[in-house]
Amino acid sequence: MLSEQEILRYIGRQPKHTAGFKQMLHDLALKGRERRDLESLLKGMTRRRKLVAIGKERWGLPTSASSQNLVTGLLRLHRDGYGFVTPDAGSLPERARGKLAGDIFVPPSEIGSAMHGDSVLVELGALKPDGRAEGRIVRVTDRRQETIVGTFHYGGRHNFVRPLDPSIATEIVIPPGMEHPPAAEDLAAGESEEGKKAEAGPHQGQKHGRSTPHRVVGQEAKPVEWDELENLVVEVEIIQWPSATQGPRGRVIEIIGREDDFGVDVEIIIRKHHIPHTFPADVLQEAQEIDPAIGPKETEHRQDYRGLPIVTIDGETARDFDDAVLVRRLENGNYELHVHIADVAHYVEDGSPIDREARERGTSVYFPDRAVPMLPLELSTDICSLRPEVERLVLSCVMELDPRGEVIRYELNEGVIRSAQRMTYTGVNAILEGDQTMRNRYASLVKGFELMHELAQILNRKRTKRGSIDFDLPEAVIEFDELGLMQGVTRSERNWAHRLIEEFMLAANETVAGHLEQRGVGSLYRIHEKPDPKKIFEFETLAATFGHSLGIGALPVKRMQMRADKRSRQGAGRSAPLIELPEEVHITPRMYQKLVQKIAGTPEERILSYLMLRSLKQARYSEKNEGHFALAAASYTHFTSPIRRYPDLIVHRILKAVLREGDAYAGASLRPAADAAPWSKRRAKSEMREGRTQESLVVRGPLSEDELHDIAETSSRTERAAAEAERELLEWKKMKFMQDRVGEEFDGLIISVTKYGFFVELESLFIEGLVPLASLDDDHYAFHENTRQIIGGRSRKTYSIGQKIRVLVDRIDRMARKVQFAVVLERETKNSPRRRGGT
Repeated sequence: MLSEQEILRYIGRQPKHTAGFKQMLHDLALKGRERRDLESLLKGMTRRRKLVAIGKERWGLPTSASSQNLVTGLLRLHRDGYGFVTPDAGSLPERARGKLAGDIFVPPSEIGSAMHGDSVLVELGALKPDGRAEGRIVRVTDRRQETIVGTFHYGGRHNFVRPLDPSIATEIVIPPGMEHPPAAEDLAAGESEEGKKAEAGPHQGQKHGRSTPHRVVGQEAKPVEWDELENLVVEVEIIQWPSATQGPRGRVIEIIGREDDFGVDVEIIIRKHHIPHTFPADVLQEAQEIDPAIGPKETEHRQDYRGLPIVTIDGETARDFDDAVLVRRLENGNYELHVHIADVAHYVEDGSPIDREARERGTSVYFPDRAVPMLPLELSTDICSLRPEVERLVLSCVMELDPRGEVIRYELNEGVIRSAQRMTYTGVNAILEGDQTMRNRYASLVKGFELMHELAQILNRKRTKRGSIDFDLPEAVIEFDELGLMQGVTRSERNWAHRLIEEFMLAANETVAGHLEQRGVGSLYRIHEKPDPKKIFEFETLAATFGHSLGIGALPVKRMQMRADKRSRQGAGRSAPLIELPEEVHITPRMYQKLVQKIAGTPEERILSYLMLRSLKQARYSEKNEGHFALAAASYTHFTSPIRRYPDLIVHRILKAVLREGDAYAGASLRPAADAAPWSKRRAKSEMREGRTQESLVVRGPLSEDELHDIAETSSRTERAAAEAERELLEWKKMKFMQDRVGEEFDGLIISVTKYGFFVELESLFIEGLVPLASLDDDHYAFHENTRQIIGGRSRKTYSIGQKIRVLVDRIDRMARKVQFAVVLERETKNSPRRRGGT
């Protein structure tokens, strides 16, 4: 097997001590599995800085002095030309680890040919006392903006496309002859007429001038032939990257349509965020060749659950059902909870075309009126979907829980089920609330739903007791009329039908995570790290204005003066300002949970919950288990959604390998949960009690640590991209909805105050917008950073977080997708007209 030493010796013999991936494959005669081994080794060695990534699929030895200051990361550009690089995990040189505060600033003169979203190699400059640093981009290691979405314009000297992303300030020049996509006759190889008709409904669009099937699920913009391109939205492929003297050049590969046409907004967002939305021909062919039949040979080694009243519970519009549940009362008074998950790993083999495509997508993406699935529809909505009255293969987690909600025994196995009913959250909630019509309709299942409700309440109380945080913040839901046009924005409803599924999935995820970890099997974990001390400091400052606190006591703060400030103020008779940098603080999820309970039902609940959420870090995937702070869980993974999340599919593969290799805790009988992770205790205490440390665990399994790390990084990135795309489309649709409401007044709540104004959320529409400081023209207002308030100099009128306010919709910024409000001032006298702020 190829070793790190062989790679280092090989690269060391090459000119300039660098080598490309294809070059290594050829010279080292690597094929098949060895190709993946090399890729995994290179990524692991780069992470540990044994190698430096110096270009796309090219590596070098970190031998020169300057390479010790090289950092890889993701570039985010500002419309004014400067940018920030977010360092990749583990890429910082030793001198900067634990000292660099935030991202690396890159001035416009040091951007070079890099574009927004590119992965770059940065030479790190000197660290400033406050932890900030500047850098210069040495080279681009991976182009993320190979295509750009923008509006086409005819020009005098040349035609060009103006990007819709404000972060890309450079126009793309379109050379003559490249204004239209390739001809429609250029069909992709393997695209059959049967494939084009595989989806019911108008699910076809244009890509490179041709029709493509299996793109997304939902109503889409229909293909149109365009002659005049002015102001049309197009997708452009970059054919020449920018330089110091010349902007980028490109060619139009797709005409999307007019920006305001129905369905075009989703098409734009999909392409802007580079979400894969067409399945390659080999993926479609493989999906269509899968045999959905389940024969006796497959079921003989599986646990048979087909005779049980197992049900799925999902939203009304759901088409992929990957989890089914059942709760029964045992003779000893305990509960038996069944969580059955679609066995996607049975159909999607490691390294297959479907698997490679699923790994690239990472997740399904859900928009208000459609979805971009991770798997082809043959799998996601049919073969793997746990449809009612149809036999389906599953991975099952059956748990016995006592009246306190503790898992005392569990069984993990491969099973086969036949779902008794496809239920909706609305229907189940109606049953739980006593709707007699629904109770009569599902009479045979009512007792089971009541047991589910009973157990879910117990599990919820158990999580609350251990400190698990439950903000229960409402989300925006877009309402459409019968023509598919948006007619309003409402708040989502989260009832006990939603909660019971959440509780059951959490229990199954913890059980599987604990099972694999205790056996020393390498796996993927869903981790959520402790919040940053600076974020806690900021929250405590704001919460204090409402008379609340997390209860952590006085924060240890390091105060320092910037050298530049000291020099600039010498002889001026003024002292340089002190900068406060919070140091490490003791914080637990229970502190958050207690405050959540304390503010429940109060006027400040909405704003403080929002601020608490902002203070927390973002959950991510990792091959190393660092616990889940928000859930107060020592061990947690994602196991329950393999149809729509790639990490869940990986966990299924690992678990199936463990079960089939004769793991001592697999089998037909329920196993004691005493060996499982003590979820309600802190990890450190549990390890001390068991006389072991994390380092002493023997990690084994079907995937190496480097492979797991790579999957975790990729999946975390695709998850963030999907969330950002979903969020941006929601904001876009809100902007469209508000265009006809310019001049109307609404009641709102101030949710954030900054030096350039304050943000207001409308109470009735779940829409937020900015009131610019410059629009407050009844006084001279200034932002007070210490109190996070905007205060009038003469009137002392104050605008603060949590304050209710009346605003006017002043204007819509289409480019930035933002609403601008103006304050509606109170009448000065009974007969005087109402004064309105704004411009």
